[in-house]
Amino acid sequence: MTISEDTVRQVAKLAKLEFEEEDIHSFTNDLDGIVEMVEKLDSLDTEGIEPTYHGIAHKNIWREDKAVKGADRDELFSNLKNHKDGYIEVPAMLDNGEGEA
Repeated sequence: MTISEDTVRQVAKLAKLEFEEEDIHSFTNDLDGIVEMVEKLDSLDTEGIEPTYHGIAHKNIWREDKAVKGADRDELFSNLKNHKDGYIEVPAMLDNGEGEA
């Protein structure tokens, strides 16, 4: 498949791109080269070849999901100024409907 300058103009128009007329010839050659390369790749026999999705092979990169004991609540709460019944106390942020919102 050969890319023509008219095709480049049409695609540019559809993509709402504007090119100088002297650039159209350069883009045409570049696109034609890309299409030619893809056509060469398409002609290769890849029967029986496993697809490559990443350049580095990753085998199960996730750790095993095991339950572990978390941090001690009393130790965490030792740095708090205000806490009650296992919760952190913070200043009220709402006025319970009093006044205007």
